Amino acid sequence: MADSIRKADYFVVKVPNTAGQGARLLGALRDAGVDLVAFTGFPAAGGAQVDFVPANSAAFRVAARKLKLKISQRKTVFVVRGSDRVGAIARICEKLAAAKINMVAMDAVTAGGGRYGAIFWVKPDKVARAAKVLGAR
Repeated sequence: MADSIRKADYFVVKVPNTAGQGARLLGALRDAGVDLVAFTGFPAAGGAQVDFVPANSAAFRVAARKLKLKISQRKTVFVVRGSDRVGAIARICEKLAAAKINMVAMDAVTAGGGRYGAIFWVKPDKVARAAKVLGAR
């Protein structure tokens, strides 16, 4: 499997930093039939921030509206999929560094079966340039 990098939409939801918030949101979206490419969450400003990367942004927005979720405007994240190997994400980081593009954050994981995946963010004004540098679609 060749590595692929693409831009994707993501949406932010702020929730209390209490047990069960992620389960509540993920269960409700599952029940609404929303397929997620990625999900990440972390403490932020006295609460928690959860980021959803849906396979279909329109379906996510419809479900979020029905669930009365207060979602952010659409933002852009990069999604990476590829064959796992030593230093798989190093080349991505090196290309961005050479172009003087700061990576804001990255989450990466091996997926088993010789595969890996990652999501990463750059500042909004650097998205187009990062996509060009990385050949992202």
